Amino acid sequence: MTRTAPGSPCPRVPCTGMITATGFCGTCRRRPPAAATAPAAPGPRPAPGAGTGRPAAPRSPAPLDRDGLVQLPAVASPSDEQAVRPTAKRPEGGRSCGTPECPGVIGIPYGDEPPPDKGFCLICGSPYDLRPQLGPGDVVAGQYEVLGYLAPGGTGWVYLAKDLELPDQRVVLKSLLNTQDAAARRKAVEERRSLTTLHHRDLVRIIGSKRHPADGEAEPADYIVMEYVAGRPLDQLLAASDEELADLFGEPFALDHVVTYGCKILGALEYLHEQGLLYCDMKPENVIHYDREIKIIDLGAVRRTDDRTSALVYTPWYAPQRREREERGFAVDSDLFTVGRTLEALARRAAPPAGLAARSFERLIGRATHDEPAARFTSAGQMSRQLWEVLREHRALGRGERYPERSTRFEPTAALFGAALGTVPPLTHWTDRPAGGPPPDLAVGPPDPQETARCLPGPIADRDDPTHTLLGQLAGDAPARTAERVRQDPGLRTVESALWLSRSYALHSEPGPAGEPARRAAEEWLAEAVRLMGPDVAGYDWRPPWHRGLLHLMRGQVREAEGEFAAVYATVPGEWAPKLALGYCAEHLRGRPAQPSPGPEAAQEHAAAREAEARAEEESAAYYTAVWERDRSQTSAAFGLARLRLRHGDRAGAVGFLDQVPTTSRHYDAARIAAIRVLTGRVAGAAPGRGDLLLAVDRLAGLPRDDAWERLLAEIRENVLAGRPAPERPPLWRYALGRRPARPDFPALPAGPAFEGAASLRALCALLEKSLRALVAQAPPALRAELLDRAYAVRPESWV
Repeated sequence: MTRTAPGSPCPRVPCTGMITATGFCGTCRRRPPAAATAPAAPGPRPAPGAGTGRPAAPRSPAPLDRDGLVQLPAVASPSDEQAVRPTAKRPEGGRSCGTPECPGVIGIPYGDEPPPDKGFCLICGSPYDLRPQLGPGDVVAGQYEVLGYLAPGGTGWVYLAKDLELPDQRVVLKSLLNTQDAAARRKAVEERRSLTTLHHRDLVRIIGSKRHPADGEAEPADYIVMEYVAGRPLDQLLAASDEELADLFGEPFALDHVVTYGCKILGALEYLHEQGLLYCDMKPENVIHYDREIKIIDLGAVRRTDDRTSALVYTPWYAPQRREREERGFAVDSDLFTVGRTLEALARRAAPPAGLAARSFERLIGRATHDEPAARFTSAGQMSRQLWEVLREHRALGRGERYPERSTRFEPTAALFGAALGTVPPLTHWTDRPAGGPPPDLAVGPPDPQETARCLPGPIADRDDPTHTLLGQLAGDAPARTAERVRQDPGLRTVESALWLSRSYALHSEPGPAGEPARRAAEEWLAEAVRLMGPDVAGYDWRPPWHRGLLHLMRGQVREAEGEFAAVYATVPGEWAPKLALGYCAEHLRGRPAQPSPGPEAAQEHAAAREAEARAEEESAAYYTAVWERDRSQTSAAFGLARLRLRHGDRAGAVGFLDQVPTTSRHYDAARIAAIRVLTGRVAGAAPGRGDLLLAVDRLAGLPRDDAWERLLAEIRENVLAGRPAPERPPLWRYALGRRPARPDFPALPAGPAFEGAASLRALCALLEKSLRALVAQAPPALRAELLDRAYAVRPESWV
């Protein structure tokens, strides 16, 4: 294909302009048509995938465009013959009479007769004519030649026409279905006025209007002239076969494409809402996929947001329930309801999403199409952002692509819960346990709820709140002073200040009964925030349940916290914070085998408990994976996945997650230490194997040799020694006979600084004694005697 060079005459007839450096004509403002380098095959172009008998060869997944959405495939423009119908097909079903205050319905069949195209209203007697006024070959206003019929609109016939002044240009003409319908005429005038002021890349554009005399009519009929979008409506894509969709998209039709359609649709509706308009009739057939873009057509149902008198135009399944339509009419959330239903229909044809993305998408659709309007999204931008976040989650889980973005709802946090796994053991690890017993197992259980609550992020304060700037400067560990100031100044008593105080009181409360007064204060300030929000907002806002979840965690009520975080997830399904919190709750609440009770039900109870444990663990892994695969800065999720693997004794799987922590993370060193402790620790009473020790020795050599390194080395040597069987002391008669005792069997240990070539149990005991003596030098006086005693306890004894 070749393009007309800049400076050349415009090839469009009758334009006499010149092609500019931008590639567009300076007169008609249009790009010249591409010239084919080879003659095109005669006849209409087949639809993508038609007649091949097999799917197209697989192509690489579509990249993302400049908006961060999936780049849609190019859809070829159909020929005129493919686009139009040579004969008119009137919409099925009756129509309102159109005479003011007449409840009659016209165009309905009688018995087995077909519905009449022409007649009189049985109520008021007004004549009606539902037949098209134009046919192929007719010329409107001496400029537009009708080529055929497109699908009829809600209130008018839609024709495809050729512009005789610009023969390469096609336009759409729209006229009334029944010219006797006064209400429809008024609506057509309103539609024309609305369309004239709209300019958005994803909305169909009006070119002008023309009047044309119709046979048998006293006055000329009005025709709206709109741009022709040559592509495929989304309802046609829904009807296509799997092979045709795979050929068009280069891969199976997936959630990526559904979300991209949704975000583009929401962008156009957001523009309409900013103009004070509602679309009202969103459905797949009103969206055209052309080239690599989409265009929303058929603006006949558009109405002003404050319009409560004119008749609604909608499609039943895509619109809210009848009771809502009759009691409150349409609003912004009604438009978002229709978008949710549209995406739901598209998703039925898509391949199943990966991992938790399927659930997140369901939560989003559930909120958009909620029966209660107050529970829905409040703006197209809000819904689009959550949809965009779900796309990020799906791409990360299904394609391994990560596009970490700062959340618009939660503050970033650098805190890590479960960090004990990646912390070098303190000296009390040796002094605070009974002497002579084995070292403790590696801590693989979930961290305390209080630690988790303090590490979860806080909500981003509303910038429109008067206290937004002040809250960013306050000390979070001193809520009492701030609370006193808020009580003294009514201007500071806002939703954000009340939420801040609730969070501060809760997270800085002392454990146990001593902290209960602070937690009660947190409840009081949360109740104040809810009061200031008002019941209509607070009942569906995600911030109150988030704070209630934190408060439950601080009280150790993990199951109650899980319910609150689940409500947050249902409200903002694209955010990572509620998923991280839910992952922890599921990990903490994983069932444990019940104590067998006497009787025949014992086995069933035990099996049910094991099944509950497996489900909770699966839930926890799904939430943690969704967070970790999307954003590798959320190290708490990686540590959570490592803990889940360790509960099954899977050291390699746990280390695999820890090794994914990037070197740029502030928790990279903690992950390195955690990996060494996982490889060398005691897990469920089992000592590490030789393969694990080989990996650990190499990793240990890469750490700086400081006091922490000495403690880590002492822990490793102690764990290895505890896993070796103690040799039996040989009887004295063997020495009396001058016989040297046989050397006990001892598995070989890896070479390197950790074991220094220890080839016997005695040598390993000597190395542990050396490590414990090194710890004595680090210890305060109060701990030195205990550490020395432990060093003497492991000191190798001579055979005699």
